[in-house]
Amino acid sequence: MNERESAPGGLALIEILVNTLDVETGADTLTTVEGRAELGITEPDVPAARDLREALRAVCLAHAGHCLPDDGSVSLLDRLLADAPLRVAVDAAGAAVLRPAGDHAGLTARVALAIATASADGTWARLKACEAADCQEAYYDRSPAGRRRWCSMSVCGARAKMRAYRARRG
Repeated sequence: MNERESAPGGLALIEILVNTLDVETGADTLTTVEGRAELGITEPDVPAARDLREALRAVCLAHAGHCLPDDGSVSLLDRLLADAPLRVAVDAAGAAVLRPAGDHAGLTARVALAIATASADGTWARLKACEAADCQEAYYDRSPAGRRRWCSMSVCGARAKMRAYRARRG
């Protein structure tokens, strides 16, 4: 569903991470050098990145109005983000910004920073996951009302509407 714009700011990183798994085919780009390079991680980071990805997918599904799965993914995300503390940094002009507290900005720290920044500017809840069970791709909801349900109306939305139509007729 690449015809749409990517999420703004740091949310693009989260969107990319969630979309490293094609739910329908099972293809996981974290297994490729290119996929890992896009996220700035190495092969030993993959198991933690997968945990982070699935915890983020659960929250994106919740943003789209789905019940959170009862698999501990939200508490896992909370624990993962706790390991990536942020600090407030003040520049020479007196502006305050968040920065990862550690010397290096690993994937979890960059995700934590993106979530904190997006929460502050009100965009975090617009990062959602597609309602289609065979898709669940992350997308940024740019609709005025913020009520999109599918990553692509022309693909996943059309399929869902056709299934509903057939169910009513059949």
